[in-house]
Amino acid sequence: MGEVIVTIRIMPDSPDTDMNKLLSKVDKNCRVEKHEIRPVAFGLKALLIYIIVPDSAGTDDLEMKLRTIPHVQSVEVVDVRKAL
Repeated sequence: MGEVIVTIRIMPDSPDTDMNKLLSKVDKNCRVEKHEIRPVAFGLKALLIYIIVPDSAGTDDLEMKLRTIPHVQSVEVVDVRKAL
């Protein structure tokens, strides 16, 4: 059984959302291996998180957990790659 690296983009509900606080809440729901904060437009930033999960695990449960975090507008899996 192998592992995959899942990249998830989390969009906050406001440009005023504290991205570090948001990241700390995300960390409580999953083990984030790496993260990036990228500008989108008009002061809005996206949080990209990289998570390693077993390749047999789906991402649906994880996405639903992340959507319940306060100040999260949307959660989207943007990439899934085999970990070597």
